[in-house]
Amino acid sequence: MNKLIKAILSIIIFTAGSLHAAELQIQLYNSPAEGTLIFQVYNSADTFGDFRSPVEEITISINAEGKYTIPEVVDGTIAVMAYYDENQNGKLDRNFIGIPRESIAISNNYRPKGPPNFGPASFSLGAMDSRQLDMEMYQILGKRGQIGVGIGVIAKTTPYLNSKQSAYQVIPAISYLGERLQIFGPNLQFGLMGSGNFRLALSATYRIASYDEDDSVSLADLGDRKSTFMAGPSLIYEWQNGIEVEANYHHDIVDKIGGGIAEIGLSKGFQLGAIRINPGLSLTWLSKKISNHDFGVPVTAVTSERPAYAAGSVFIPGIDVSSFIELSEKWQLIVNVKGELLPGGVTSSPIVDDDLIFSGNAILAYIF
Repeated sequence: MNKLIKAILSIIIFTAGSLHAAELQIQLYNSPAEGTLIFQVYNSADTFGDFRSPVEEITISINAEGKYTIPEVVDGTIAVMAYYDENQNGKLDRNFIGIPRESIAISNNYRPKGPPNFGPASFSLGAMDSRQLDMEMYQILGKRGQIGVGIGVIAKTTPYLNSKQSAYQVIPAISYLGERLQIFGPNLQFGLMGSGNFRLALSATYRIASYDEDDSVSLADLGDRKSTFMAGPSLIYEWQNGIEVEANYHHDIVDKIGGGIAEIGLSKGFQLGAIRINPGLSLTWLSKKISNHDFGVPVTAVTSERPAYAAGSVFIPGIDVSSFIELSEKWQLIVNVKGELLPGGVTSSPIVDDDLIFSGNAILAYIF
């Protein structure tokens, strides 16, 4: 009998809790006339930062009034994101760099121009609260894409013997983000396929010459190194728990140097207030032609202190940290820093005397 009474009491308590659980009443504006909406609730800045692993998700058919209810919502500090499942595949479709391609709406009508920040989108919800939210759908990239202008600085140390050319340079920063095409200064990529966890693109970049012969007495008479255009396939795979795998291969398409460069990297994003931080690991492969062009010494340039050296293909491990700071909905600051450890195949060169090099850039941009 006692067991029966306890069971009945448990059912009553559970039912009462369900009747008084928190819920959200949402008035959604600017949604399509028909189709399916998916509402997601987040209580973590890290997962909200790339729209993954919501604590709650509900699929609702679009109605004419635009009024929707999310029942039994987790309490605490939360944010809500809704998207129009245009192709009925049950997931948020993205372009190559992860920007949603389908229309979305975010609580507090927050409209980020980069990785979303949990703070402006979040609000507090009590365990038995019922709250009204007004949200409006929009397309992040719009019809013409997203244009950014600003100013940046790039810097890099040098591994070359007696060189003092570790320098920085101030540059204009111009970017364009479209559904398929993205341009970041000298870097370009065009999405070929994929809108989910696996995405493939064609990418191209302008590779700046590694040194000029007048940078150091140790480089005299070697001739200025060549700048060139590199292009090839790039892919991104969004793995578990927000870990992203990115791989690419770029070949010298104008054959000024020849050969190519391949890179694979792992990264994971974390949200710290208004700052999105992505630490990562990378491994870069330089083909024999690229490596020898940058670090070799031909027989014709031998001196008493500089013997001939033929550099082969090498693997270069690296550690990098990128950060995105949302100053406002239109102003953003991007900072990237990378350190690479040069292997013996490079440091054995008579023109190299440092095995650790650093590079980085910082960009302040206004997004239209």
